[in-house]
Amino acid sequence: MLKTFKRTRMCNAVAVMALSAISIGCTNGGKPALNTQAASLSASQTVNKGASSFNVEYERFTLENGLTVLLHVDRSDPVAAVALTAHVGSAREKEGRTGFAHLFEHLLFLESENLGKGGLDKLSARIGGSGANGSTSRDSTNYYQTVPIDALEKMIWAEADKLGFFINTVTDPVLAKEKQVVKNEKRQRVDNRAYGHNQYVIDKNLYPAGHPYSWQVIGSLDDLQNATLADVKAFFNTWYVPNNVVLTIAGDIDVAQTKSWVKKYFAEIPAGETIPKLATQPAKLDETVKRFHIDNFAQAPLLTMVWPTVPEYHDDYYALQVLSQYLSEGKNAPLNKVLIDEKKLTSNLYLYGYDAELAGQLQLQVMAFNGVDLNAVYAGIEEAFARFEKEGIAPEDLARIKAGQETEFYQGLSSVLGKGFQLAQYEIFAGNAAFISQDVKKILGVSQEDVMRVYRSYLKDKPYVASSFVPKGNKELVLAGSTKANVVEELIVEGAEEAFDASIAADYERTPSSFDRTKEPAYGASIEVTPPQVWQSTLSSGIDIAGISNDEVPLVAFEIKLDGGMLLDPAGKAGTANLLAELLLKGTATKTPKQLEQEIQLLGATLQTNASETAVTISGSVLSKHYDALMALVTEVLLSPRFDEAEFALAKDDVINQIEQIKANPNAIATAEFKALLYGNAHPFAQTPLGEKESVTAISLDDVKAFYRKNISPSVAKFHVVGDIEPSDVKQALVTLNSAWVPKKVSLPNVSEPSLPETSQLFFYDVPDAKQSVLYFGHAGLKATHRDAYLASVMNYRLGGGGFASQLMQELRENKGYTYGIRSSFSSDQYTGEFIIKSAVRSNVTLEATQAIQDILLSYGNGYSSEDLEVTKGFTLKSGARAFETLGAKLNMVDEISDIGLPNDYVLQQQAEVKALTVDDVKRLYNAYVHPGKMIYLVVGDKATQFKRLEALGLGTPVLLNP
Repeated sequence: MLKTFKRTRMCNAVAVMALSAISIGCTNGGKPALNTQAASLSASQTVNKGASSFNVEYERFTLENGLTVLLHVDRSDPVAAVALTAHVGSAREKEGRTGFAHLFEHLLFLESENLGKGGLDKLSARIGGSGANGSTSRDSTNYYQTVPIDALEKMIWAEADKLGFFINTVTDPVLAKEKQVVKNEKRQRVDNRAYGHNQYVIDKNLYPAGHPYSWQVIGSLDDLQNATLADVKAFFNTWYVPNNVVLTIAGDIDVAQTKSWVKKYFAEIPAGETIPKLATQPAKLDETVKRFHIDNFAQAPLLTMVWPTVPEYHDDYYALQVLSQYLSEGKNAPLNKVLIDEKKLTSNLYLYGYDAELAGQLQLQVMAFNGVDLNAVYAGIEEAFARFEKEGIAPEDLARIKAGQETEFYQGLSSVLGKGFQLAQYEIFAGNAAFISQDVKKILGVSQEDVMRVYRSYLKDKPYVASSFVPKGNKELVLAGSTKANVVEELIVEGAEEAFDASIAADYERTPSSFDRTKEPAYGASIEVTPPQVWQSTLSSGIDIAGISNDEVPLVAFEIKLDGGMLLDPAGKAGTANLLAELLLKGTATKTPKQLEQEIQLLGATLQTNASETAVTISGSVLSKHYDALMALVTEVLLSPRFDEAEFALAKDDVINQIEQIKANPNAIATAEFKALLYGNAHPFAQTPLGEKESVTAISLDDVKAFYRKNISPSVAKFHVVGDIEPSDVKQALVTLNSAWVPKKVSLPNVSEPSLPETSQLFFYDVPDAKQSVLYFGHAGLKATHRDAYLASVMNYRLGGGGFASQLMQELRENKGYTYGIRSSFSSDQYTGEFIIKSAVRSNVTLEATQAIQDILLSYGNGYSSEDLEVTKGFTLKSGARAFETLGAKLNMVDEISDIGLPNDYVLQQQAEVKALTVDDVKRLYNAYVHPGKMIYLVVGDKATQFKRLEALGLGTPVLLNP
């Protein structure tokens, strides 16, 4: 079902910068050692492997053409996940022809001989799939989707067409258009963001020229532009062959029938040439290398240090994971102690492995506070390492880290797609899918001696690559001895892109087949969606509780929502609720911050706090066997927070740093500025929960204590829980909290809804030399409690809410090549609502992209057709089969019932509304709730090249927001 009632407001996370761009899509690097074992279809094997008491059963077989197939049965939901994993990533490219692996991740979704142009996206929409998606890493490319089980044969047919009946459809115009899309993605992920070039600098200096990991997964703009059709076809014919691919199908499947379908659609695809295994090629440094870059977007200096290590699944890989966590995560971490707590140089540091099939690297990144010399950061790192050498890792620290890693292992298997992905990765890179049982054993088998040994082997006194990325005008902050990095910046030039005509139909010779593949398979047996049962209760203290019991995996997820949040911030002290959230997990009356953190981690649990515009939330997850122990800690957190002076000072520094980092992110700038324009400066939602630098500076610890005493009460508390636990056990774990938490009256303010402007207004925010323009358009929308809130989101599906099924995406990405992605959405809560269109387009088409959006908005209502309605209904109704698969999806359902007051059977009621929807209904909804002539148009981009051009929109001279 479409989820409409969760407003994505700008809160703490918007200011947290992703400090490196490692892979494209979702995956993080590759895995080692392909097992090329082959067997006939009849020589299949059934394997029952697992870790602890949690088993993942699967069946593996290999077709005569070399295609490896993994099947996993999961009866928890009427869905199936289909994933095609090709053992080819950027490491199989050639220098000067980089970016091909990722380019194919795009091309393979466009057209195939039997589905036709855009056929896969159209199919996904009709069958209610999760949407065809992909990811590319150094060593593999994944294509995946979760679909209702009645559409499984259709997906197997489509995936076979992708592998065996695709390459003839790629023509010069198709290639020219997709080059623009990929280049837009690079601008969005790399060129138009702070520190975007950092990984490029690191890898160019860590690996020798020609090493498969010395270039980036996304490639270079020049290489992409120079790629010829012959180059592209040769790459596909070498790597996209059955003997280099693993097909994984997981879900509510009939194994015999699924095997029959796989054989029917895949068996006649010919095998390719034998592909030799690449030998491992670990990086070797003879001396330390230091580089610096003056970053156009950065607002704070960033130091990165990288050491060569080992490929994933190497014996030392597991101890290195523990080492990186111990050194950097938590109050007891040496790096945290020195750099954050003592020297107060930063609030953001990360140490993690970027481990792939051929080599590995351990990366330390520290974003220092504004004005901090990176030489001081380096000295702090050296001091932290020296402490670690002297003190080592204690048994209790090792135990808590392994407990957390075990929980993460199970969380990765909580969906059918997660199980399928893991099986495929183990099959290709660990030698066999059965490694799924060995992986967790190796995690739990790491010893103290192992951790110290890998530190001495890979970090202690070893050469490294260091990069210093600093803001403009702050060269004096770079690490001593650094030389300038060779970073090529793209110039903004009007009309510089290659022209193409997306309407040209591909003319090609069809690939022969033994049967008619143009005929789409029929649906399987129809399925009835049965939403999970939600139970509800109210405790004597006033806490409202609601939940769903499900024992698919031994995990429990929960949240405690305390209504109010930023709405209750005192006048002039915006950010108070957020600072309270920052402090709640920093110790209790009887536990220091370090003690509380370690007790949580020893349970293998996660616990977070967050403040939004409307609530303070404590959320977490834990293995069900540890649920009671975690809830005892949560009770202590709520009833007796420590309010530590030192932690308060650190929290204020961190929040101020986050506020400053918003200026480094054009998307964050757009979000913040649009809120102010939509609501007006006097409205509480015009600001972020972080507050402003001035207001946060003015907040005292006494202010936070007063907020806690006045506003944190069971009378405004909602407890939501899903997973492997019964209602009686939930209530039992809340006995102490219910009896000891004294209710008080908390008065929530009235919040006015913003009004529509009389006419459209155009605003501009200048980010000099921006490679993309962020477009953020919209106006006030429906509250979540409005009778048409859900149907308005259904109406929006074909406009911009349906991904590749939407008109905005088809026109601006597929037909024009202006953007990597665009969407429109209704977001709302019980107070207000918004209708938003947002995208990032290449700078030199800012005007043209805005005009294209305007044209679609003007024609959408009158042009809405019966075909549009059929596609919308197909997706909306059929996607219900996968609507409640994960714990997160179940928790979202509980939220909608508990927070918004929807009836327990709201899912079924919404299905009935969609079934009854007519074309005239959709037109009425559009005309009532989308107002093209009363929009706020906000552009965040390069004023020097784009500001004047926007006058052609007919909305007057743009209002410059930062003159």
